[in-house]
Amino acid sequence: MASVIHFTIATVAEESPDFRRVLWTGENTQLVVMTIPPGGEIGEEVHEDIDQILTFVSGVGEAKVGGATKKVAQGDLVVVPAGTKHNFLNTGPNPLVLYTVYGPPEHADGAVHHTKEEADAAEESGEDEPPTGN
Repeated sequence: MASVIHFTIATVAEESPDFRRVLWTGENTQLVVMTIPPGGEIGEEVHEDIDQILTFVSGVGEAKVGGATKKVAQGDLVVVPAGTKHNFLNTGPNPLVLYTVYGPPEHADGAVHHTKEEADAAEESGEDEPPTGN
């Protein structure tokens, strides 16, 4: 019998100071928490074969998805379909905290990147590759 995997997700997200922390990776999805510092951003990107759902826990920012821009705040959820250009920016004075679900996984299982620069370097070096052979 499988055990219950449980997170008090808003609390876990709020307590993580890291830019990106992978909490759980399954065969078809992945749960990640992110903290974007004031003035920071995720960075414009496209996930060709990956859908993404982002839920905002605290802070304020902008979601830029498919050429449209929308303000985001606590309680908002944004869907990014596979193949859609997107970016999320922190426009407030406090960290923009969120959790996101990727389907299929996008990052290395258990990855922790303290800063965006560290995350970018891990992606460029191939260190942040999702599990294969699923």
